[in-house]
Amino acid sequence: MRQNKKTVSPMSNEGRNIYVIEHITKSLLTLLGDKAIEDISISELCDNAGIGRASFYRNFNSKEDILRAHINKIFNGWKSDWEKNNNLPLSSVIGMIFEHFEQHKAFYHLLNERRLIYLLKDVTLDIMEFKSDLPKYEVYAKAFVAYSLYGWIEVWFQRGMQESAEEMKQLFQTQGL
Repeated sequence: MRQNKKTVSPMSNEGRNIYVIEHITKSLLTLLGDKAIEDISISELCDNAGIGRASFYRNFNSKEDILRAHINKIFNGWKSDWEKNNNLPLSSVIGMIFEHFEQHKAFYHLLNERRLIYLLKDVTLDIMEFKSDLPKYEVYAKAFVAYSLYGWIEVWFQRGMQESAEEMKQLFQTQGL
């Protein structure tokens, strides 16, 4: 189709990218409700979102990248709250994390159902500010906590999120971490 004044979008590039990201994320989440991520083609995803393949590849390298971006987006609210109170005890931070998961239960349930919880590992490492250039005592202590937390998150999802965020906080405290 030839572009003219009537067919050119008035949105800026940024506006178009936001539109694409929102629609492709919604499309992927809808499709994941019915089938595994490996059974969703890029063409099907783009057709369902009403966007072209070039728009997909301009914003993402893979379907998993869509989910990573969505996870980071919904975690940004949690992170800004935490950064305002980053001197809280670890058990309080754990409680806040599990509260976040409860608030977005449907999304995380879908990730678990489709065996995509592993996508939370990077967010978990980021929360614990795990950086390999820290002094060895600190880097290993943070790695221990980060990977322990990720393990707890994974098991909690596998168990169907039976325990409340408060219960998870209390369980973490009883471990002496």
